[in-house]
Amino acid sequence: MTATQGPDESPHSALGGVRVVELGSLIAGPFAGRLLADLGADVIKVEDPRRPDPLREWGQPRVDGHTLWWSVQSRGKRLVTLDLHSEHGRAVLEKMLASADVLLENFRPGTLERWGLSPAKLWEINPGLVIARVSGYGQTGCNSHKPGYASVAEAIGGMRFLNGHPGDAPPRTGLSMGDTLAAMFAMQGILAALYWRDARGGRGQIVDVSLVESCFAMLESVAPEYAATGQVRQPSGTGLKGLAPSNLFRSRDNKWVVIAANQDSVFARLAKAMGMPELVDDPRFAGHAQRGRHQQEIEDIVAAWAVTLPARQLVDVLDAAGVPTGPVHTIADIFEDPFFWEREQLIKAEDPVLGEIVMPGVIPRLTATPGAAGRPGPLACGVDNDEVYAGIVGLTENEIIALRAEGVI
Repeated sequence: MTATQGPDESPHSALGGVRVVELGSLIAGPFAGRLLADLGADVIKVEDPRRPDPLREWGQPRVDGHTLWWSVQSRGKRLVTLDLHSEHGRAVLEKMLASADVLLENFRPGTLERWGLSPAKLWEINPGLVIARVSGYGQTGCNSHKPGYASVAEAIGGMRFLNGHPGDAPPRTGLSMGDTLAAMFAMQGILAALYWRDARGGRGQIVDVSLVESCFAMLESVAPEYAATGQVRQPSGTGLKGLAPSNLFRSRDNKWVVIAANQDSVFARLAKAMGMPELVDDPRFAGHAQRGRHQQEIEDIVAAWAVTLPARQLVDVLDAAGVPTGPVHTIADIFEDPFFWEREQLIKAEDPVLGEIVMPGVIPRLTATPGAAGRPGPLACGVDNDEVYAGIVGLTENEIIALRAEGVI
């Protein structure tokens, strides 16, 4: 699969005809915009002409002096520049929003209101506008004024504490999970609000997404367990307490492989694959609860068997037995795994400056309206100014020239 060149308005695009104006910068809001663009929405990303999105410089390895995160995060979007601190800039934005379906922003709460762009004001211009607002703590509450970063949200939302090993400092996952989760909840809320608008009366509403709440929402049964029993779930290292055998196991060639066989029927298949079918009748392991109580013992047995086989053979044996398993992949391993190419989760795109780059594919996969990854995020700012301001906002050539001379675009 290769990337397409612009907004996908074909009948094969689920969100073709939906226009999103994306404000803000960095990760959570713009990632939600990218997900919408992947499914065919016309996403217009607005950057300050003097202070463009810092994500343009984020990421570690560089190609010809440029990082690659921007290429993925801004793919499929049209890029314009606009100074929202100026009165003229805000007036242009209002005209842009008059024909938009969604406004997506991740400013600190109150920023739009200070600019005179409150939801009430915007709904006077466009009553059907869905306004998605992504922030650290949400638009209300005692912490709403605070800035929000993924690492802080993961900590406050309870996710960070559960990561790592008991007694150790809780580590990061290596990714900005708080931002990613908030982006996905924002997209979910946007789609729900669009459905409600179109099915029940035509009015927009606010989608209020908090990074902290997005992390908290992932805590499974942790909250009701504490409320009912007072138990504080602890970090459990590479497995989960009471679920056995389900952990990382080292292979003979010193690679880590996940073996997840805590369900009774799957454990029976594992025992047979190991050549130890008698384990099923061992009183210590003859049921989910018993294996949980003897977790270390059963996982020691599995570990002693797993280390006798190289990782590839270990996975092949367990695959043949119907036991859920998989190696712990590096990104290099992922590129060597045909699964990711067959499922088009690794796709190639051509950038006019960087040449061929490889990006993650589109998810979720829709059969009738699959969408497509758009062109990589252009390295230059405001590359679509003329197209958007003339074709959508309706400005004349002289008006565009004047705004450019004022530094508004």
